[in-house]
Amino acid sequence: MAYWLMKSEPNVFSFDDMVAKTKRGEPEQWHGVRNYAARNNMKAMELGDEAFFYHSNIGKEIVGIIKVIALAHPDDTADLNAKGQVVWECVDVEAVKPLPKPVTLATVKATPELSELELVKLSRLSVSKVSAEEWALICKMGGL
Repeated sequence: MAYWLMKSEPNVFSFDDMVAKTKRGEPEQWHGVRNYAARNNMKAMELGDEAFFYHSNIGKEIVGIIKVIALAHPDDTADLNAKGQVVWECVDVEAVKPLPKPVTLATVKATPELSELELVKLSRLSVSKVSAEEWALICKMGGL
């Protein structure tokens, strides 16, 4: 299993929105990503991979865990390129559980063991990798 971090602005789509969709049995397409590195990260995802749900801009904190339930497929919010192809892809995800204690960006940055976390090193990347060690530490910091 691989681990990831996926960002969303909570005033646009929050973890509570994700939980509500999951309870209704509606998968969420993680669409709208327009960065090649983030897209490539989604293309590398496998079924069952887990990701931290990060509230960006407002809150700036890891608030929950989601999992991949459908592999990368064309993003239906993307326009076709000049060759009539869809360049942008997305995965489908569902909520797993909230973190009992959200882990703030400030806390992440103040933790030396997380200094190489892509959230810190590549702060503008909306879908990033998380190592197994980073995952375990953040889960512990979040009360899991």
